[in-house]
Amino acid sequence: MGSTGREPEVTRANFPDGFVFGVATSAYQIEGARREGGKGDNIWDVFTDDKERVLDRSNAEIAVDHYHRYKEDIELMASLGFSAYRFSISWARIFPDGLGEKVNEQGVAFYNDLINFMISKGIEPYATLYHWDLPNNLQKTLGGWISDKIVEYFALYAEACFANFGDRVKRWITINEPLQTAINGYGIGIFAPGGCQGETARCYLAAHHQILAHAAAVDVYRRKFKAAQSGEVGLVVDCEWAEPFSEKLEDQIAAQRRIDFQLGWYLDPIYFGDYPESMRQRLGSDLPTFSEKDKKFIKNKIDFIGLNHYTSRLIAHHQNPDDVYFYKVQQMERVGMIFSYEGKITNVLFRHQMRSRVFPFTRRMDGW
Repeated sequence: MGSTGREPEVTRANFPDGFVFGVATSAYQIEGARREGGKGDNIWDVFTDDKERVLDRSNAEIAVDHYHRYKEDIELMASLGFSAYRFSISWARIFPDGLGEKVNEQGVAFYNDLINFMISKGIEPYATLYHWDLPNNLQKTLGGWISDKIVEYFALYAEACFANFGDRVKRWITINEPLQTAINGYGIGIFAPGGCQGETARCYLAAHHQILAHAAAVDVYRRKFKAAQSGEVGLVVDCEWAEPFSEKLEDQIAAQRRIDFQLGWYLDPIYFGDYPESMRQRLGSDLPTFSEKDKKFIKNKIDFIGLNHYTSRLIAHHQNPDDVYFYKVQQMERVGMIFSYEGKITNVLFRHQMRSRVFPFTRRMDGW
């Protein structure tokens, strides 16, 4: 929406001391150089080899060529006044087969050069260990995140990164938006690795192992690196904030349930030792169970939470919505988005027809 000319100018002075302005990327989306520097294939490399999966038949074998042009990119960040860069490390560049037996020194050298250059330009590195690009060998041989063995391999990978980069990287993110990996990768199948349609329990098993893997990485850092490196390790989750569609109690409960299935799914186990009760009630045996040992292990394994927020939704109770299983089992319907317009919260209502990708508005904001 264009400016009306009435909004007050926002400057950096409006933000508190210590507020960090930065930019963020993911390795697969920008690096390119698929077959350079000793890198192995990841699940997105293989996923996009099937051109029928991608509408414009594109892939990221070159992307924006960050692998070769990272200095130009860092220079641009510095010229724009950013002081932080949240990048992700490609697991398949560190361990091409994902197994953690032999570090790829070329991959280590690339990230060392990247980190050193951003620091020289006054940009603090924030490193993400996993931004959806699992080494394909782990998917092919183990089944990826649905295997409990992935927890051990992720811990080995995390340890290698802490050992090689942790003297300079003080802000670590274990996994970015694990919900997306679980739902779209292992539930619906529209993200890599794909091919999981209809196997409803897979997404919850993948999430279960991501939580354990996150905790394992934090445990490694605290035991082996924290004292010397003094860094922090956190998790980045995404959530569409939910507000009740009406004042009806059933809509209010549905909105809370919606948040349970987003934030609670990952954060309740870490802070309280188990999944939200609303998930347990609706999913039954589809939702894995933490052993008492696991509960103690995962609890409070976090130094900070990152939240990626894209939009807020109006949520109504719906006994049997026509939707994919993840949404259907929540017994709710996403009936609107919430916008702020000229300082006021305005509701834009629509019925979300996922399959047809049609979004007919039933009411619009005045003048929009």
